[in-house]
Amino acid sequence: MIDSIRGQSLLSLHDVSREALVEVLDTAESFVEVHQRTIKKVPALKGRVVASLFFEESTRTRLSFETAAKRLSADVLSLAVASSSVKKGESLRDTIATIDALGLDAVVLRHRSSGAAEQVSRFVPHVRVINAGDGLHQHPTQGLLDAFTVRQVLAERRGLTASETGATLFDGLRVLIVGDIVHSRVARSDVDAYVALGAQVRVAAPGTLLPIDIETWPVEVVEDFDEALVWADVIGLLRLQNERGTGSFVPSLREFTTTFGLTAARARRLRPETLIMHPGPINRGVELDSVVADLPAAIIERQVSNGVPIRMAVLYLTVAGANREVA
Repeated sequence: MIDSIRGQSLLSLHDVSREALVEVLDTAESFVEVHQRTIKKVPALKGRVVASLFFEESTRTRLSFETAAKRLSADVLSLAVASSSVKKGESLRDTIATIDALGLDAVVLRHRSSGAAEQVSRFVPHVRVINAGDGLHQHPTQGLLDAFTVRQVLAERRGLTASETGATLFDGLRVLIVGDIVHSRVARSDVDAYVALGAQVRVAAPGTLLPIDIETWPVEVVEDFDEALVWADVIGLLRLQNERGTGSFVPSLREFTTTFGLTAARARRLRPETLIMHPGPINRGVELDSVVADLPAAIIERQVSNGVPIRMAVLYLTVAGANREVA
């Protein structure tokens, strides 16, 4: 069990303890104020070099990480894979060796292959590796920012600062994750984060979109989707990933929406305090009705804005690895 990510790579949330998760959330809270300043910079990682290596495109995550690194005053190397030697057949190991020669402190990696981040951490054990999504495995910073956003909103409702609550707001919290579970690294990271923090988690999906090992997950599979919607305090919807072949796992998008989509009619049955989340980009009208996406209960825009503070926290803790005060 990992009790702190200070000075360590962040490859997964699977073995990260409740205490370590709270440490990241509390650190991110200190960076929210920086994110809101006119001059959005602190010297926490001045002189450090962070490489952004996205072998699979994700505009939101890449820009969020690169913005976070720059706000910590790190030097950022961004590899344009489309024009790099990777397209000429260079291996991942050789690519990492080439950029490591430039004197890296951290690598933020997204790759289509599960386990790629762990491989890179073995290639360059002196460099901190942060997994920005690897195949069907994990997307740890998305799990962290989802938990961070939930804690923020619940704390505000009670008139508290999020840091005052630690993980107590998650005790007994009821979270429902809906959609393409089998292809989703977000689902795996969210489940690990919520369960470690003390929440109860249920999942809802067609049988074809559930992993074959779902019985080993610390979740309950929903039988009655509409009943589960009323049960949930937080509903996390997942995008149907057509680029990963999701379309062949369901008879039609219309049928998926009818059986597992959060339509306007279903949204009217939710309790007023229920939070609606989505990691984006949204397939409006498929997993989430366009009207529902714009309701006050939908905290999707806050998820996006929280991407920078949570990734600042992860970079700070993993790279600095010491208890330095935020300037």
